[in-house]
Amino acid sequence: MQLRGFLLLALLTLLALPAAVAKKKDKVKKGGPGSECAEWTWGPCTPSSKDCGVGFREGTCGAQTQRIRCRVPCNWKKEFGADCKYKFENWGACDGGSGTKARQGTLKKARYNAQCQETIRVTKPCTPKTKAKAKAKKGKGKD
Repeated sequence: MQLRGFLLLALLTLLALPAAVAKKKDKVKKGGPGSECAEWTWGPCTPSSKDCGVGFREGTCGAQTQRIRCRVPCNWKKEFGADCKYKFENWGACDGGSGTKARQGTLKKARYNAQCQETIRVTKPCTPKTKAKAKAKKGKGKD
């Protein structure tokens, strides 16, 4: 009799366990960490010191506010933000008048509801050909 009661109790426990685990997973999937809110709005990642590295991102949903850890890469382009990811074309030819070359990027991904431009144009100075490279080429031609 005691064995039958023990087996029945064990069976009920095993049946109830998956339901409790599924209920816990549903709560975590809905919103930010440990919340039941579904529409979180996240701000930009703000580094703790200087202009890159580890920092925090603040999110709001209704009356709730949360801060999560984030990281700003140290090579990010400040003009368009660290949360906007672009696919860039190859660099164009050097413009002799301005001494710069340019390329265009199209938006690939906007993270954390960031407001990103669809296309951007970036420029950088043209690299002058160094005299060392020119001398190396002349030296090889003499042999």
